[in-house]
Amino acid sequence: MSDAPDALSASLERVLTRFADRVRRIGARYRLAGDDLDELFQQVRLRLWRARGTGDAIDSAPASYVYRTAVSAALDLIRRRQAKREVPIDPPEGSGPEPAAPETTEQRLSDDDLAATVAAAIDGIAASRRPAVRMHLAGYGPDEIGAALGCDRTKARNLVYRGLADLRERLREKGVTGSEGPWNG
Repeated sequence: MSDAPDALSASLERVLTRFADRVRRIGARYRLAGDDLDELFQQVRLRLWRARGTGDAIDSAPASYVYRTAVSAALDLIRRRQAKREVPIDPPEGSGPEPAAPETTEQRLSDDDLAATVAAAIDGIAASRRPAVRMHLAGYGPDEIGAALGCDRTKARNLVYRGLADLRERLREKGVTGSEGPWNG
């Protein structure tokens, strides 16, 4: 039985290695870097260990499970950080940049409005492309999208490419544009 912890650790490391890019993308989406990103990986590791319990169960964890675990861990990390945040009245000189102002209610409402607009635009694209676009926006790669939709990688890439083009057009029609990259292409 002394090998059990080593086998469990090995399983955890295999899964985290397999899905490391996805966890990093989630960290980037929530603006986690450095120590916070390390904390995210550790939280995913702990949650997989607690929920799955055995090496075989951890090794067989599907991509969607690891994704949801990482998103949940990232959100919890952000909530803990915000709960602990204290801003000194007079920060010492030379202590670095001023802390960012907390998000206003108007900014949150604006973000919610944008999210609703994007969701409505996604609902307006071709039904065959919708799931591929949603999966792409959730961080899935072409191989995973193809496997989930029962098609090959090339077809999955085409569905995403054409679906994103449709989405950009729908968003332009609603007056939502970006200042760089594919939004202006």
